[in-house]
Amino acid sequence: MSSAAVSSAPEPTVGARLPALDALRALGATAVVAHHVGFHTGATGNAEWGGWLARLDAGVAIFFVLSGFLLFRPWALSVATGRRRPATGRYLWRRALRILPAYWLTVVTCLIVLPQNRPAPVGDWLHHLTFTQIYAPGLLRNGLSQTWSLATEVAFYLILPLIAVPATGRTWRPVRTVLATCGGLLVTAGWLVAMALGWLDMGLHTTWLPAYGGWFGAGMALAAAHVALRTGTAPASFRILDDLAAAPVACWTAAVGLFAIATTPVAGPRDLTEPSPAAFAVKLTLYLAVAVLILVPVAFGPPSRIKVALGAAPARWLGAVSYGLFLWHPLVLELIYLVTQRPLFTGGLVSTFALTMAGGLAYAAVSYYGIERPLQLLGSQRRARRPAAPQEDRSVPAVGTAR
Repeated sequence: MSSAAVSSAPEPTVGARLPALDALRALGATAVVAHHVGFHTGATGNAEWGGWLARLDAGVAIFFVLSGFLLFRPWALSVATGRRRPATGRYLWRRALRILPAYWLTVVTCLIVLPQNRPAPVGDWLHHLTFTQIYAPGLLRNGLSQTWSLATEVAFYLILPLIAVPATGRTWRPVRTVLATCGGLLVTAGWLVAMALGWLDMGLHTTWLPAYGGWFGAGMALAAAHVALRTGTAPASFRILDDLAAAPVACWTAAVGLFAIATTPVAGPRDLTEPSPAAFAVKLTLYLAVAVLILVPVAFGPPSRIKVALGAAPARWLGAVSYGLFLWHPLVLELIYLVTQRPLFTGGLVSTFALTMAGGLAYAAVSYYGIERPLQLLGSQRRARRPAAPQEDRSVPAVGTAR
């Protein structure tokens, strides 16, 4: 019998949370940690297998596609089921409660604790506290270089209500909504053309939201298709997603194959050298395909043993603390090198990864139970007593990679 055989678990309701997606957060967070450790230890420079570590920043694509999927789904679901749209003010308030306190604490800690950042000028504080550190060159500081992707994701959070309403329209037309959300691909394509023409800087503008519009848009398109399939309003062509989900091993094998292609020079340099516009386009495309192939078997299709396993308690816990792991593991990695007085690009890959994961998870657990979780509960307790509307997923995918 296939490993994807249907379990005895009941079919989830249309608007139910998808707990198996927490495993993707755990996967992405672990990949990002390995990517950073590979860079610090110099392992990414290994001619034979270093490319596999260097390209683990593909985890960012998983997070961005996942964000598009989870955060747009309530808007699509509200129109498809005739319910009230998510309130923009509440949506932004919940996003702020989820990400700002832990993020601000990380910024304060890194700017004060790490000697490379002292004394931090006022500009460094302002840029990092307001997520504007990616809009001018040379602003990312030690222990905070990974926050470029969080700044990009925050930009997506802010514009999502502006694009969700016209994308869904007043009446539910799933094909139209999918096509509208795929407009993100056109935004990225136009951005790449501007890079090829020399109008944009490859060292700066590769971190801005338009460069990743295709990733977020793909997640939104998958969300619209998911809602259509679960509400029985999907055209027959959308069923290919459920068919693909029924063959998870095939999807994930294909993802590994595309990832292997990305480890070659076709996706650009492995270090911090600026890529060519063509190589950057190839990298974006391959990473998007990898992310979609990983996500589809987890989000689509009927209940299965694989989904039950991915939704088990350990994966859910790692998913819950993955935001803290994203925030804190670069600080842990920096401290390991400071305490041991180890030069950059030296050290054991496996031992450094183990220490970074252990320390990062410890910090993440303190952050989650001491800051993030209490504020999530506070936000829930203050929920207005109004007719139920679809709500976005409460957790935030960890995001980040070395720059």
